[in-house]
Amino acid sequence: MSSPYRHLFTLPGTRAFTIGNLIARLPMGMFSVSAILMIAGSRGSYALAGAVTATGLAATAVTAPWTARLVDRHGQARVAVPATTLAALGSLALLLCVHYDAPDWTLFAAYAATATTPNLGGMSRARWAHLLKDDTDALHTANSFEQAADELCFMLGPVLAAFLCGTFFPEAGTLTGAVLLLTGMLLFAAQRATEPPIQPPIQGRKPAKAPLRTPGMPALLAAYLALGAVFGSMEVVTLAFADAQGHKSAAGAILGLQAAGSCAAGLLYGAMKPTGPAERRYPYCIAAMTALMTLPLLAAALTGSLLVLAGALLVAGMATAPTMVTNMTLIQQHTPADRLNEGMTLAVTALLGGIACGSALGGWTTEHLSATAGFWIPVAAATAALTIALSRARPGTLPGPLRRTLP
Repeated sequence: MSSPYRHLFTLPGTRAFTIGNLIARLPMGMFSVSAILMIAGSRGSYALAGAVTATGLAATAVTAPWTARLVDRHGQARVAVPATTLAALGSLALLLCVHYDAPDWTLFAAYAATATTPNLGGMSRARWAHLLKDDTDALHTANSFEQAADELCFMLGPVLAAFLCGTFFPEAGTLTGAVLLLTGMLLFAAQRATEPPIQPPIQGRKPAKAPLRTPGMPALLAAYLALGAVFGSMEVVTLAFADAQGHKSAAGAILGLQAAGSCAAGLLYGAMKPTGPAERRYPYCIAAMTALMTLPLLAAALTGSLLVLAGALLVAGMATAPTMVTNMTLIQQHTPADRLNEGMTLAVTALLGGIACGSALGGWTTEHLSATAGFWIPVAAATAALTIALSRARPGTLPGPLRRTLP
């Protein structure tokens, strides 16, 4: 591990809360894949599976900011443990509904009940922001580590979910995910020494402005929405493409390669000290991501090979982490300190909303057109994110080709 990362984990308590958070975060990469495999396998419909997961993500998008606001007001441990318990019960309800062939509407209701899952990555980032509030370079490294951790979970999660569902029984992925989520959260919440203190209201001072109302935040969240559509559609389309090729069990590993590329890029990005403000780097990151998202489409359309698609996803993932780290840095800069969990959760909410839309659209496209046609959706969504980033950029900050794309 390079020295910037060694420095992070010399701080007391950081290793303990990171281990607990990673255990709880791993299921975030498992749940949707497990649900898709479980539902599509029992009901024979990727459209239904995509719609159910989209409903759960949309419910989370609505609920998560309220959960984050409670965390800011009452503390992480006090709110996150009961919220996580409710979410785990929702996952178990989905498992039982599928296993006992309950009506389709019960699947939507059960998966929506998982919406109380707290923003695990946001709570971990809030701890780093508290511990490193006077060290900008170390906070950049911490944010990059957290993004790499996200990608690691989304790299290992689909692989583990596909293995469990395919090797044991269709509900094994969801069951394991619920156990890991609750166990990890209990370990994370027990680390009280690193928990950010609650900011008490100061008499006579106006409450901090809601993060959604701060200048620049709406455009950042809109870009997150488009980026979520990239990830949601890519997941469903890749699963369907692998199934059509007769290699359904390999889908998790193939999806994991995209996260592997992002994880490696995120760790490298965190070890660097980027020059210039995040505002300037942001459009370039999304432009690179947009260009690389064409590779899976070309691989599927021109070769139809899973092996080539796997390589394309590995390369395509390399622009993801720098883009997400830069966007999250801007989110933190635009969010009042005493509403940091809420601000970061709004970003995740936008991301989940985009994943929900992308998942539903990807499922519909693969069922009514083809899996290959579905790879156009991530390209279109990334292009939308780039358009948003360019529209909010100041022309003077973008020399060269990107400046000329502005009106």
